[in-house]
Amino acid sequence: MKNYNQKISIIVVADENNAIGKDNELLCHLPNDLKHFKQVTSNHTVIMGSRTYKSLPKGALPNRTNIVLTSNKNPNFPGCLIAHSIKEALEFCNDEEEVFFIGGAKVYNSIINLTDRLYLTRIHHTFDKADTFFPEINSADWKIIEEEYHSADDKNAYNHTFQLYVRKTN
Repeated sequence: MKNYNQKISIIVVADENNAIGKDNELLCHLPNDLKHFKQVTSNHTVIMGSRTYKSLPKGALPNRTNIVLTSNKNPNFPGCLIAHSIKEALEFCNDEEEVFFIGGAKVYNSIINLTDRLYLTRIHHTFDKADTFFPEINSADWKIIEEEYHSADDKNAYNHTFQLYVRKTN
């Protein structure tokens, strides 16, 4: 099934209904999650779709190799490597121990079946007008190996839990 040397990971923040965005933006500003994202992905490669890249406030993420997946034949993504397929993106980082897919929904749906680890920040809230969703996490395929709960505070409006899933082996 999997022919790649590195651990393939997804990192995502989702509400109780697996909603991840609205109008190409995150559902809310959660500083704890941004700090967690930076801590987990720094010094690794992050792979994203073109809309996710365009949603980044300052372009390519620092201290990471950025790869944008796009079908555009004349792409303009400063500071990024360009890949036209998941296979090509993974070939760029064949010598790395772990790579992170960071969005969006099309990318997550394309890679979920090859993924070894899932770093999920679960927001304990439901956002009514979300228009983008993460695939359902099938408990037959995944097990949680770490969980860290955080209560809402003056900077983080919602209770949330950092969860680390690993794919179950048969």
